[in-house]
Amino acid sequence: MAAKKKIIGKEDIVSMYMNEILEKGQKPKSVYHFTKENNFSETEFYAFFGTLEGLEKEIFRLFFVNTVDLLNKNTDYLEYDMKNKMLSFYFTFFEIVTANRSYVLQSLKLERNPLKNLVQLTSLRNSFKEYVSEILTDDYRLQQEKLQNFQEKAIQESAWVQLMMTIKFWMDDESAAFEKTDIFIEKSVNASFELMNVAPMNHLIDLGKFLFKEKIYSKQ
Repeated sequence: MAAKKKIIGKEDIVSMYMNEILEKGQKPKSVYHFTKENNFSETEFYAFFGTLEGLEKEIFRLFFVNTVDLLNKNTDYLEYDMKNKMLSFYFTFFEIVTANRSYVLQSLKLERNPLKNLVQLTSLRNSFKEYVSEILTDDYRLQQEKLQNFQEKAIQESAWVQLMMTIKFWMDDESAAFEKTDIFIEKSVNASFELMNVAPMNHLIDLGKFLFKEKIYSKQ
């Protein structure tokens, strides 16, 4: 009796792709080559991913998903304020990417053009920005309703830039157990929340309105 063929799942494809990148140091030429070398069909691949690029993006999104899943299992986390939730996210996220450090370093350096490598982070970016919006509390929102959407988008974008900076710092970190990255996380998150205080933000907006009016009326 013929042996029953193993059902290929999403996690299996992700694992095979990560192993191929690590072992060969380059991306597969096509879905055809990738599936043939790993003994499964293109149909099985397309059941979960549309392209190899989509698979690459999903790997980084899964780092995010696993981070949030772990955080939500901690009942204390649910009671944290925004700042401590963000710190918890950072420390947990970097534990997960550190467990996959070889792949992350390899995949983000495969292309000579750094921007092409960063395309892999598109899904992570979208998921992270949604997360920032979810944990954003009224303490960090403006009172003026019309400006809330603008402010929220600005916070999301600045948080993403901060995460990118931390990833770059972590990639270059040569300290034992990446302890310098831990210090960088704590200091940068603390600094960002100092800058997010409502009062200074209101002052900046007032200044912007003043400068705008001065520029308009000075031309009349």
